[in-house]
Amino acid sequence: MSRAPLVLVALAVAAPLAAQSSLERSPNLGGTWVADPGVVQFNFVHRFYVSSGSTNNTVVNFPTFTFAVGLTRDLTIGDRFSTHSETPSSPTNEAEFYARWRRRVGAVAVAVTPAYNAAAKSLDGEVGVDWTSGRLTVSGAARGMSHAYGVSRARTALAGGAVWRLNDYVALAGDVASLVSRDSTEAAAWSAGILFVIPGSPHTFSLHASNVAVNTIEGSSRRGLFPTQIGKPLYGFEFTIPLHLKRFAPWFGRSSGARRALPSAAAAGVAADVRMKTYTFAADSITVRAGDAVRWINDDPVEHTVSFDGGEPGSPLIPANGFFIHRFDKPGRYPYHCTPHPFMKGVVVVR
Repeated sequence: MSRAPLVLVALAVAAPLAAQSSLERSPNLGGTWVADPGVVQFNFVHRFYVSSGSTNNTVVNFPTFTFAVGLTRDLTIGDRFSTHSETPSSPTNEAEFYARWRRRVGAVAVAVTPAYNAAAKSLDGEVGVDWTSGRLTVSGAARGMSHAYGVSRARTALAGGAVWRLNDYVALAGDVASLVSRDSTEAAAWSAGILFVIPGSPHTFSLHASNVAVNTIEGSSRRGLFPTQIGKPLYGFEFTIPLHLKRFAPWFGRSSGARRALPSAAAAGVAADVRMKTYTFAADSITVRAGDAVRWINDDPVEHTVSFDGGEPGSPLIPANGFFIHRFDKPGRYPYHCTPHPFMKGVVVVR
């Protein structure tokens, strides 16, 4: 573990601005979150407690690493790895391999997450639902485990949580989960935290408290073994690092050209231009007629996107000096944001 801080710093320096960063989930729930296409997401959860001795204090650490790759807009595969297993008879480490498929319809998103816990040798799974209204996201999940905690007994669990975004940079979050049939030694799992977007970067950072040491499906479904033994919660943080694959393989996720990000319409019929400059959309709100097209022009030295909050197809990464054109055929209100920089927001009103 002595080399972990060096690896973390190296990845943070290498991470490009054009990657995913958001406040979408509470500390112990994956919700319906998936990594953006062509993005490798590295999330580092570090929890700890201080053990008081007769001569000195010792910090006991409980890290969980998540590696996830966005294959398509709604499909992610990944691995969670913890150095402390929730399965008593297993080796110290615990690994969970998982995939997540998501479908979003308006304010509601549904995700299915099949998984395999190698320490417990258990086929696990989760069905999650998120509902978003303004700055509030409410999440729920139903979980199943075929061989939970290494015991030949199938278990189920229910979980729920919420994220309240105070502004574009700060959010409060919390969640609770419980096995459906608990024995006398098992208690509900919980977490609470404050989440931050680091301005001008694709990274998020959170501070939280929890009685969960391992952030797998099994680990976050009941109070952790180690918090139970020490009789107090753990404290810690999470840091997210997105890496775009095209930084290392230019053909992966490559856009169609420096000035040809035009999946929806040609330049004819452009009714309004929105310039992206100094990490803002110059026009927060514009109004056009049905059938008109809007052109976004990137005047920044970094890549941006136009990602609609609903089901409207958005842009790929728009390079510096590039543009994206989209035609709006139906009246309505179309809010959007930049995926690498979620504090960049705008709306198109179609009459």
